[in-house]
Amino acid sequence: MDFTIRRLEKSEYPVLDDFLYEAIFLPEGVEPPPREIVCRPELRVYTEDFGAGKCDRALAAVADGKIVGAVWVRIMDDYGHIDDETPSFAISLYREYRGMGIGTALMRAMLSELKAAGYVRASLAVQKANYAVKMYLAVGFEKYSENDEEYVMLCRLDKFSG
Repeated sequence: MDFTIRRLEKSEYPVLDDFLYEAIFLPEGVEPPPREIVCRPELRVYTEDFGAGKCDRALAAVADGKIVGAVWVRIMDDYGHIDDETPSFAISLYREYRGMGIGTALMRAMLSELKAAGYVRASLAVQKANYAVKMYLAVGFEKYSENDEEYVMLCRLDKFSG
């Protein structure tokens, strides 16, 4: 699969709501929630007024002439929040583009960008049952804390080599 990674343009920021919905982890056999779930306050923090924060950054994966995935970061009080200096990750791909290395490439590109911008670390939250845990470990995240259902993971950017 041929794909490219590029900066997500400001005019394309509304697509982040689509990818936020796609990012909701659904265990096998669980019905998807209604799309309106992305309007809940605990999820709006990922996309509302995106681009207004000094750390807000987004990259898109483009394949077959369309955006098929996105990774974005911002300093926010989300599930993966560690402190007010650490950007939190959100990433998602359309289902038919998963398992092709696109997510890994998006993660590496954003980690490289954050490191170059002088950030010390980055975080994310992921449900323990999510297959993406393996990918996060492979790109340099480590388990930072956990509860019954999810891990908060941290990447120390001084150790990240791309």
